[in-house]
Amino acid sequence: MSSFLQEGDYLKSSNAAPKTDFLKTHAPSLDHLSIKKASLTFRAINHPLRQEMIRMIDTKGHVTVTELFVEMRLEQSVASQHLAILRRAGLVKKERDGKFMYYKLNLERLQLLNKMVTDLLK
Repeated sequence: MSSFLQEGDYLKSSNAAPKTDFLKTHAPSLDHLSIKKASLTFRAINHPLRQEMIRMIDTKGHVTVTELFVEMRLEQSVASQHLAILRRAGLVKKERDGKFMYYKLNLERLQLLNKMVTDLLK
């Protein structure tokens, strides 16, 4: 867990003046833009259909949009929209092979997300 959340003396009340600029030194990434980007990533993965897409991509290694919407019985536009959300969140990558566009998991990003969730739940 971050040192910001473990700093007990910051939260204790005392007669001394409160520390200033504590967040700037101990939690610099708690700015509005960083929090917004992180929340978009969590929102992207917090959808049952997108979680199912992630599991399917994981099982197959890589898939096309056509494979996704046929196997999941979705409209092509719905599958594409959900893939776009996962792509913008950095959870999947696209790769062109000839005339086909394949989607595969961004394992580094998913591992980082897993670590963050694990740390938050401690």
